[in-house]
Amino acid sequence: MAVRHMDVKFENGFNGVAKAPKAELKIGVNTGEVLPYDMLFAALASCLYATFMDIVEKKKITYDSCTIEVTGEKRDEVPATLKWVNVGFNIERLQEGKEKGITKSAELATKYCSIYQTIAQVAKMSFEVKF
Repeated sequence: MAVRHMDVKFENGFNGVAKAPKAELKIGVNTGEVLPYDMLFAALASCLYATFMDIVEKKKITYDSCTIEVTGEKRDEVPATLKWVNVGFNIERLQEGKEKGITKSAELATKYCSIYQTIAQVAKMSFEVKF
């Protein structure tokens, strides 16, 4: 696997900019900025979707869109790691008769997504598929 790199610069308190090779992301508490767990949940959703998409393409299952909803709860103890995380795959206009195949694809994605498996080391993970 290739080495990944990102610079994140903070100024004036909790106001930062993450600079990736192809984009920038504003970090903070203001409108237009994201918080750390927002980024973690986005990373989880995008990793899962990339894995899911590869599996679905191999199975030749078609759908119009997939929205991934990530919900989780942090522990009260310090460090406040995640207690649980649920991932919802919302599939729009799925090819008829492919519900079982798409559900199995989501299950396999959770097995092979490295970010899902990393978070699973500290949190109870679950997923659901909706059509």
